[in-house]
Amino acid sequence: MNNGSDKIWEERRKWKVKASGRLREAKFTSISGEPIETLYGPDDVNEINFLSEIGFPGEFPYTRGIHPTGYRGRLWTMRQFAGFGTPEDTNARYHYLLEHGQTGLSVAFDLPTLMGRDVDDPLSEGEVGICGVSVSSLADMEILFKGINLGEISTSMTINAPAVMVMAFYLAVAEKQGVDFKKLRGTIQADILKEYIAQKEWIYPPEPSMRLIIDMFEYMNKEVPQWNPISVSGYHIREAGSTAVQELAFTLADGFAYIEAGMARGLAVDEFAPRISFFFNSHIDFFEEIAKFRAARRIWAKRMKNKYGAKNPKSWMLRFHTQTAGCSLTAQQPENNIIRTAYEALAGVLGGTQSLHTNSMDETLALPSEKAVKIALRTQQIIAYETGVPNTIDPLAGSYFVEALTTKMEQEAESYFEKIDTLGGVIPALEAGFFQREIADAAYRYQRELDLKEKITVGMNDFIEEDEKIDIPILVISPEVEIKQRKRLANIRQSRNAEAVERSLVALRQGAVDNKNLMPLLLDCTRSYATLGEMCNALAEVFGVYEEPAVF
Repeated sequence: MNNGSDKIWEERRKWKVKASGRLREAKFTSISGEPIETLYGPDDVNEINFLSEIGFPGEFPYTRGIHPTGYRGRLWTMRQFAGFGTPEDTNARYHYLLEHGQTGLSVAFDLPTLMGRDVDDPLSEGEVGICGVSVSSLADMEILFKGINLGEISTSMTINAPAVMVMAFYLAVAEKQGVDFKKLRGTIQADILKEYIAQKEWIYPPEPSMRLIIDMFEYMNKEVPQWNPISVSGYHIREAGSTAVQELAFTLADGFAYIEAGMARGLAVDEFAPRISFFFNSHIDFFEEIAKFRAARRIWAKRMKNKYGAKNPKSWMLRFHTQTAGCSLTAQQPENNIIRTAYEALAGVLGGTQSLHTNSMDETLALPSEKAVKIALRTQQIIAYETGVPNTIDPLAGSYFVEALTTKMEQEAESYFEKIDTLGGVIPALEAGFFQREIADAAYRYQRELDLKEKITVGMNDFIEEDEKIDIPILVISPEVEIKQRKRLANIRQSRNAEAVERSLVALRQGAVDNKNLMPLLLDCTRSYATLGEMCNALAEVFGVYEEPAVF
C-alpha cells in the first residue's frame, strides 16, 4: 500500500532505540490473545495493494463497505432485541420502542419456543416467558404484532431449530393483515449449524435441519423476495468463548456451507445468495472488532466470486447485523456496561454494520427494564447524530494498524478454512467436535488471563467496590405469565377444527417422507392453528432427534 523509502526505515530504526525503555507491566495482546506490536508503520502494510484489497466503498472486495454512500446515504437500522413474558407484554414493549425512535423490530423468544416446545409441554415448566416471549401458535403471533403493520416495518427474529415453523406463523399474520408477502422485509436467524457448534439449541440431526433451511431458501426466494431467510450467526460462537478470528472463520464457513447446500439443491447461486445475511458480535477490543468486520466482507466477496462463480455483485456483498457483546457485561457495577456498550456499538458502526442492537446495562441481572432499553437505544442515537462518526465512510481505512490487522485476520481465517476442508467440511467437523474444542480452548485461555489479572475487567477482577449495592430496577417475570399462556393454548386446542389440524399434520409428515418443500405444508398447519410443538414433533417422527456425541 505504501512502498515507503530508505529514510522511513532508518528513522523507524532510530525510534525503536528511543522507545526501548521500560514498558508497563501489561500483556499487550488483543482480547483474543493476538500479540499487538508497539507501533505500526508503512512496512506493516507494504504488501497490501490498495485497489485490490482495500478499494472504495461499494466496490469489490467491499472492505470499506457495501454501499458507495455509506452512512451518508442511510444510517444503520437501530434495533433493540426485545421479547419477554406474554405476547401482550412484548407487543407493549414494541410500541414503546417504536415511539422512542427505533426503526426495526427484533424478536427474542423464550427457551421453550427456541426448542420447539409448546407452553404446556412438561419440559417448558418454569421457563415460559423468562428469556423471551412465549409463542406456541398463530394466536400468540397475532397478539405479538397487534397494531403493527408488517408491510411497514422490518422484523428480525432470533430462532433456529423451529425457524421454519415460526416463519410460517409470521407469514400467516401478514396474510391475516392483508399484507402482500412481497412487501415483507426482515430476517430470520435460522442458522442451525452454529447451534451444533456453540448454542446447543437443536431438534433434528444436521442433514434434515439443513434440508429445512434450503426449503426456506427456495420458498422465500420466490414468494417473499425482500426477506433474508437466514442470518448466519457468529454472535453465539463468540458468546461461547471463541476468539475474534474463530468467530470470523467459523461463521463464514457456515455461510459457505449454506451456499453449497443451496447449489446442491439446484438453486442458482445468484438467486439466493443476495438474501443471505450475517450476525456478528461486537466485543470490547475496539480495533480487533473493526478489522474483523472489514475482513469478513473481503473474504466473502472473494470466495463468492472466485470459488462459487457468483456473477451478481449483490451475491458478493456481505450484509450484517451487529449486537454488542453480552459476555462482556458484568453484574458488578452494572452502570459500567453502558460505557462498554457504547464503545462496542462504535466499533460496529466504524466497521460498517447495516443494523445494530445495543445491549442494556442490566442484562446480566435480568431481562432489561424499559429505562435500560431506552439508554441503550439513546447510545445508538448519540453515535448517529452527535459524534460525527457517520460523516465519512470507513474513516479508519489506511490506518497502518487497522489494515495490517484486517489482513492478518483474513489470513488466519483462511487457515481455519483449510483445517475444516481437511476434516471434510462443516458438518463432519462439528460431528468430530473440532469447533467445540477450539472454542473451549480459547475460553479457557481467556478465563486464565482474567484469573491471573493479565486482563482486567473493571469492577470484576480489579477496581472492585466492597459491599457494593446494586440500585437499578430489575424486570421480574411473574408466574402468572405461564398460567395465562397455558390457558390461551388450552382454549386454542378446544376451539380449533381438530380434524383440519390432524389432516395438515398428516400431510406435513408425508411431505417430509416424500422430500417435498415443507414451507407450504407448514403454512397449512399454521392456518389450522396447529401448534409449534405439534409441527416439530410431526417432523421428529420422520427426521429423528439429534444427540451430540461426547467431546473431550
